[in-house]
Amino acid sequence: MTEKSQNQSKFKCGYVAIIGKPNVGKSTLMNSFFHQKLAIVSPKPQTTRHRILGILSGEKHQIIFIDTPGLMKPKYSLQEAMLEAAQKSIRDADLLLVMVSALKVNDRDDQIIDSLRDISATKLLVINKIDSIKKAHLLPMMDRFRKKEIFQEIIPISALRREGLELLESLILKYLPENPAFYPADMLSDEPERFFVAEIVREQIFRYYGDEIPYATAVHIETFKERSGEKDFIKAVITVEQNSQKGILIGKKGTALKKVGSLARSKIEQFLERPVYLELEVRVRKKWRKKSVYVKELGYSP
Repeated sequence: MTEKSQNQSKFKCGYVAIIGKPNVGKSTLMNSFFHQKLAIVSPKPQTTRHRILGILSGEKHQIIFIDTPGLMKPKYSLQEAMLEAAQKSIRDADLLLVMVSALKVNDRDDQIIDSLRDISATKLLVINKIDSIKKAHLLPMMDRFRKKEIFQEIIPISALRREGLELLESLILKYLPENPAFYPADMLSDEPERFFVAEIVREQIFRYYGDEIPYATAVHIETFKERSGEKDFIKAVITVEQNSQKGILIGKKGTALKKVGSLARSKIEQFLERPVYLELEVRVRKKWRKKSVYVKELGYSP
């Protein structure tokens, strides 16, 4: 074997699914690896609804991260689609980053971990938010999970502060299989721009409104026109389940929706690196979260 072919055979590439309960910091971790926002985040659980690929390419590796919806017991069709997206990611992965929050370890974490015993993928446990607990509590927590005897490594991190990420990346590369690159080196995700634009609008809704509205809301891009010499034109349709939710979303004299539009437009322009004209429209589709046909029409399928 020539020296060139030996070097090529050492290239590492594979799928790394980030899984765990809602709100443990999965999206924050992926964003921290890329030093930019690929997945939307908010303080509310279940912000992530899709499986989102983030492709991290290096000279001798390509790590394909999959950010997933939180693992939960579904109560309606939308959550069933979210769970299936997460389960598909688990089935597709070469490596599982099983994430728990150091602030709230409970029986649900144990149930998730125990459900992975028959999964053949290599499993690393990532204990997130260690900056928020006393160090004396960390070792007993690590020991508790070590006794599960299914993890190759246990890594404490703070995804928000990027603490422990160099070690985590080195361990991912240690266990990643040898493969040629699956994607071009300059590609960051397999999703189109309009997907990320819709997610940015939805993120502002999660951040701006109370508990009910964000969960009853779906966003899809109806029009995305690139215009030479003018701002790009984007029309985003926001779907809710009730007329009362539409009223809250729009606000008195449209002030609430204008605020969301202004915030979203600014973020979209940062993401696209060009000016845009953003138009928002709110439509009502009764009980869309509970009807699988509507869930699929609005883009939620594994």
